[in-house]
Amino acid sequence: MTAESQKYWTGDPAELLRVGKGFRLDKVDPSSTPGYDGGKAKGKRDLSSGADELDELQERLYARSQAEVTNASVLLVLQALDSAGKSGIIRHVVGSVDPQGITVSAFKKPTDEELAHDFLWRIEKALPEAGYIGVFDRSHYEDVLIARVRELAPADEIERRYDAINEFEKRLTEGGTRIVKVMLHISSDEQKARLMRRLERPDKHWKYNPGDVDERMLWPKYMEAYQIAIERTSTDAAPWHVIPANHKWYGRVAVQALLLAALEEIDPQWPKADYDVEAEKARLAAT
Repeated sequence: MTAESQKYWTGDPAELLRVGKGFRLDKVDPSSTPGYDGGKAKGKRDLSSGADELDELQERLYARSQAEVTNASVLLVLQALDSAGKSGIIRHVVGSVDPQGITVSAFKKPTDEELAHDFLWRIEKALPEAGYIGVFDRSHYEDVLIARVRELAPADEIERRYDAINEFEKRLTEGGTRIVKVMLHISSDEQKARLMRRLERPDKHWKYNPGDVDERMLWPKYMEAYQIAIERTSTDAAPWHVIPANHKWYGRVAVQALLLAALEEIDPQWPKADYDVEAEKARLAAT
C-alpha cells in the first residue's frame, strides 16, 4: 500500500489479520477494528483513495496478461454467515476496478451434475485465468462447513476434504495464483439486527431468506465448523485472514488492504510496446 493508504494502519493488515498458531475464533471480537485507528469516516476516505491504487494494479495485471505469457492471478475467497457483508465487499471493493479483469462466482447448492463429480470439480472450472482477479462468493469451503453442520456428507469424506483443499490450494499458488482467504466474522446479535432490517425494508425483502433463521439455530455448530476448517486449512501457501465484520466499513477497508498486498507481491508492470513508439507518433501525426 502507498503511504497514504497505510496512514491509519498501525501495522501490516496482512499480518495483523492472519490466522496464527493457537488461533481461536471465539476470542475474536466481531466489533473490533484491529490495527486501524482511523474510525468510520477516515475508513471510508481510505477506501476511496485505495480504490485508485487497486484499480491501477488490477489494470497492470490484466494488461500484462494480454501482452505477454504470464500465469499470475489473484483469487479472493469470501466466506461468512449470511448478512456478514460479502456482497458489500464485492460491490464496494472489487467493484471499484475495471470489470473486464474480474470474475465473480457464487457457489450455491450443487447441481446433480456437480454432485456426480468430486467436490472440487466445479471449483476448478471457475478459477480465474492469468491476469484476472477471481472472487468466490462462498467457495469450496462450503463443502466442509455447511456439509459438516448439516451432515451432507459422511464424516470420513469431510475429513478427506481438508487435505484435498490444502493440496488444491498449494497447487494453485505454485501455478502463480495468489489466494486471499477471508472470513468475515460477525456476532449473532449483529446478524439478527441485519436480518431484521431486511424484513423492515420492502426494498430488501428480496435479500431475505426464511432459511436464514433455520441456520441461525445452528450458530454454535457453524462456529465449531469454522474453527476446525480454519485450523486445518490455514497454510503458509494460503493462510486464512479473519476480519471482524460488525463494522462494514472496517471489513471493506481490510479486504481492500489484503488485495493490495497480494497485487503488490505480484508487482505487475505495464507491458512495453512491441513497436517503435516514436515512429508511430510520426505516422499518426501525418494522417
